[in-house]
Amino acid sequence: MTYSLEIKNLTKTYADSAFRLDNVSFAIPRGTIMGFVGENGAGKTTTMNAILNTVKRDGGSVTFFGREMEDQDTDLREQLGVVFDAVNFSGVLTPSKLSRVMAGVYRRWDPDMYLSSLTRFGIPLNVKIKQLSRGMTMKLALAVALSHGAKLLILDEATAGLDPIVRDEILDVFLEFVEDDSRSILMSSHITSDLEKIADYITFIHRGKVILTESKDKLIYEYGIARCKAGQFQDIDPADRLAYRKRDYQIDVLVEDRKAFERKYAGIIVDRGTIDEIMLLLIKGDQ
Repeated sequence: MTYSLEIKNLTKTYADSAFRLDNVSFAIPRGTIMGFVGENGAGKTTTMNAILNTVKRDGGSVTFFGREMEDQDTDLREQLGVVFDAVNFSGVLTPSKLSRVMAGVYRRWDPDMYLSSLTRFGIPLNVKIKQLSRGMTMKLALAVALSHGAKLLILDEATAGLDPIVRDEILDVFLEFVEDDSRSILMSSHITSDLEKIADYITFIHRGKVILTESKDKLIYEYGIARCKAGQFQDIDPADRLAYRKRDYQIDVLVEDRKAFERKYAGIIVDRGTIDEIMLLLIKGDQ
């Protein structure tokens, strides 16, 4: 299997904070979308900054398309399309003028692709960026990311602030992007229903440490949440539970193989879980 991005044992500490990235490791196969989820402060944005060398990492390796990126690797940087939660385009520019600026930044800038994206996203050409709504500004950043031949999109809350109809349109764009199996996406989002629609894999991060990377389909269709009474919980072999959490008169247990669990423990109801529910059990539950 070939990868667009491989991260191995990525670490980062801060002198004035107890937070640290703790040997973060995961890889994104080419032609796939990786969802990156965790609570606020879990380390998602720090990980992305460390991947892009915008913060200096203390240890570990980051490899794009089989190559480690150095500061002088402008050709490799051009293969990355980045959309962060905060967009830093000059507010006095219009989207039309921004195209001329980007043409001086990217050697493979495609003005026709950019114009097509602006039209598709309903972004006016001649309104100053500072007058655009947050949703429009995020779509503008995405239009830029799609217009210079990027093979890996790195998206931090790229659908935040967009209404459900526009989000659905943007998700279609992401799926179209990875139809070319040389392309991939790393996407963090608090809107996990978006990731359930489009992601191939999900990586969960908590307190700076990756706690699980798994196929999205396996999470949704094979993992399960057993709803137990206290007596039933006592009968469950600890090896058969990934995490559990007590809720009033019920104990929820995260299990890796729903059907095998049902066969072994007759009488215990096991439901499919959403990404949100699985994340809550992994983060808030006991192991």
